[in-house]
Amino acid sequence: MELDSDTGDHYFKGRGAQFNPHNRFAKNDYVRAHQEGIDDWEETDQKTTFIFGQSKSIVNKVDSPDVGMAYSLNPYQGCEHGCTYCYARNAHEYWGFSAGLDFERKIVVKTDAPMLFKKFLERKGWDASVISLSGNTDCYQPAERQFKITRQLLEIALEYRQPIGIITKNSLILRDMDILTELAKLNLCMVYVSINSLNEQLRQKMEPRTTTAKQRLKVVEELSKAGIPMGVMVAPLVPGLSDHEIPAILKAVSNAGAQSAGYTVVRLNGAIAGIFEDWLRKNYPDRFEKVWHQIQSCHGGNVNDSRFGERMRGDGNIAKLIHDNFKLHCRLNHLNEKRFKLDSSLFKVPGTQFSLF
Repeated sequence: MELDSDTGDHYFKGRGAQFNPHNRFAKNDYVRAHQEGIDDWEETDQKTTFIFGQSKSIVNKVDSPDVGMAYSLNPYQGCEHGCTYCYARNAHEYWGFSAGLDFERKIVVKTDAPMLFKKFLERKGWDASVISLSGNTDCYQPAERQFKITRQLLEIALEYRQPIGIITKNSLILRDMDILTELAKLNLCMVYVSINSLNEQLRQKMEPRTTTAKQRLKVVEELSKAGIPMGVMVAPLVPGLSDHEIPAILKAVSNAGAQSAGYTVVRLNGAIAGIFEDWLRKNYPDRFEKVWHQIQSCHGGNVNDSRFGERMRGDGNIAKLIHDNFKLHCRLNHLNEKRFKLDSSLFKVPGTQFSLF
C-alpha cells in the first residue's frame, strides 16, 4: 500500500479496486472506525488467497441474447487481473464476498471442474453446442499457472471432440498451444484475445495484473501462425479515455493475424459503478468529469443500461460515433470478412462406438 502524492489517500498498487464495497446480500457492513484502529488489518492484507469449494455443475446455459455465447464454463470465480470495470465482480457477492478487493484477492478454485465437465458432456441428448471458457472470469488468470484446470478442460474437449471458444487477456494461453493446435485442426476451437488499449500506463492502472498489450498481440500472432482462428474483443471501450485508440488497435490486431473483432462500451452495473468511479477519481482527476459524463451519455444519462441490445454498445451520439468508427476500421483492416462456425458433428463420448451425429 502506497500513499498517493496528489490526493494523500492510500493506494493499493497492483490492485484495480481500492476498497471493498458492501455486499448487497450481507446483513452487516464492516467499516473502518478509526484511522489507526485494529480493524485496518483487512485493508493492508493484500495477499491473494485461494478457496476450494465443491460445485454442483460447471457448464452454465447463457440466456442473454447479446453476449455471443450459448454456454459458458468458468474454472475460477474472482480474478486476480483486477480489471476495474469487470462485470464479473458482482457475481462475487453470491459467494459471500465483496465485489471490490475481495474479487481480486479471494479466488474460488473449482478443482472438480474437469470431473463435472465430463459428466456434463455425457448427458443424454447433449448436442455439442460450443462452450465458451471465460464467459465470466478469465480461465488463464494467474491461478491457472498453479492449478492447470483450464489445460485439463482442453484435454477433455479434445478427447470428446467438443467445440470450445476461449476469451482471455493472458499470454499463459501460449502454454497450451499444443492442445489448441490439435483442436483447431478439427475445427473445434476459436480464441479471442481482449485488447482495449495499447497505452501501457493506462493498462497498468485499469488492468493492473494483466499481460501487456504487446504480449497480447504476440498471442494473436503466434496462435494465428499455428492455424488457430483468432479474434479480438476491443472491450470495454471507455469513452473519453480509450475510445480514440480504435483505429490503432484494429490495425495492430489485423497485422498480427486476427480475422475478426468485436467491441463493447463500458457499463457500470451494480457495485462496479462505485469501484470504477473511485478508481477514475484517483487516477484521472483532471478527466473525471469528461469521462464520467461521456459514459452516462452512452446509457441514457446513467452509467449502466440493462436493456438487451443496448447495454453492450450503448446509444446516443457518442455511442454512434464509436460504432461507426469501429465499423469503418474493421472494413479498412479486412476484419469480420469471414464468419467462423465450429464443427459439432465430431462429438463422441469416449468408449462409444459411433459419433452422436
